[in-house]
Amino acid sequence: MMKFLVRIRLVAIAVLLVLVSSAISYRLGQKSVQLPAVGKADLTMFWDVWSKLETNYLDKGAIDPQKMIYGAISGMTAALDDPYTSFFPPVENTRSKEDLSGEFSGVGIQLGFVDKTLAVVAPLPGNPAERAGIKAGDLILHIKDEAKDLDKDTNGINLLDAVDYIRGRKGSSVILTIFREKDGQSKDYALVRDTINVPSVELTWVGKDKSIAQLKVNRFGDKTLDEWNKAVSEVITKAGRGVVLDLRNNPGGYLQRAIDLGSEFISDGVIVQQQGKDSTESFGVDRRGRLYGMPLVILVNRGSASAAEILAGALAERLGAKLVGEKTFGKGTVQEVLDLPGGAGVHITIAKWNLPSGKNIHKDGITPDVVIEYVADEKNPSKDNQLDKAIEVLTGALAGK
Repeated sequence: MMKFLVRIRLVAIAVLLVLVSSAISYRLGQKSVQLPAVGKADLTMFWDVWSKLETNYLDKGAIDPQKMIYGAISGMTAALDDPYTSFFPPVENTRSKEDLSGEFSGVGIQLGFVDKTLAVVAPLPGNPAERAGIKAGDLILHIKDEAKDLDKDTNGINLLDAVDYIRGRKGSSVILTIFREKDGQSKDYALVRDTINVPSVELTWVGKDKSIAQLKVNRFGDKTLDEWNKAVSEVITKAGRGVVLDLRNNPGGYLQRAIDLGSEFISDGVIVQQQGKDSTESFGVDRRGRLYGMPLVILVNRGSASAAEILAGALAERLGAKLVGEKTFGKGTVQEVLDLPGGAGVHITIAKWNLPSGKNIHKDGITPDVVIEYVADEKNPSKDNQLDKAIEVLTGALAGK
């Protein structure tokens, strides 16, 4: 069975069915039904409030039972104080799946949280946010969209609402107020939404003699393995001398894809450990790779998160591969994705993931061997000082330095 950082199952949540069926029976007039307690929680108060809202609320047209159920479930997940455990109504659940397919309409930002503040995990390459200069680690303080009559601070916002506010029709505009710690001040970015379609894997030949393969992995999604296999075939055909594995601004995705790519370089043994409530399970090399012994350097930054951190950490610990760039994001938890009736879904944190050594990097991230901050060159926008440093480190290794 494919093991995901985001595990996908089709299930029916019993509690949801109880809530829906109870709502129906209540609306048929069974107002005095004694509802069962769920664990230590007594749902009598829930239905008492429901009854008072139906009876007393001024605007009867605003009473939407399905929307109220969705709101109650959203509140239930929010009460856990875990930004990665969330309920997704049907529209948002569809959008969540679009992220991994690689095609949707928006500004091209992967969202997360830094100390409960909405943050840019990674701007997607070649899309509106990146073109405007938004960077991994930027904090999003405010969202404004006149067409949606939206003007909101992000304090206390949940991930679903943030995604809904920022995405929109192609050609429409949204203004994000961004705070960058380095600058010490906020700035408004006016972004025009576009169709976001980003390949999982991009191959570029770099170095003085173009003999080093820069394999940039943008996410671990549905098409990643096919695109990766195609790129690796070209590396082998052209007899590449070494690989710069570029995981910058990769927000993660399927755990199995990280294991697949790790297995390309590692011949055997553990790649990642998953620590659940009751036990710890190890996932190791599960296929024969084609890049065993290939000289390797890994590029990371603050936008490298989750499965990207798993891969980078495993290659560093198991092979001694050098990491170059900036400290990674620090997401060390595993979410299970459950599809619910009617197209809704829920993401539930079910485990921590640990590096092969057992180390967990949640909130801490991974500090590279060679720390170098990206510095934009206004005279030469295509220049990449972090990539240049990675090539330098790899070239030194090839020369036996």
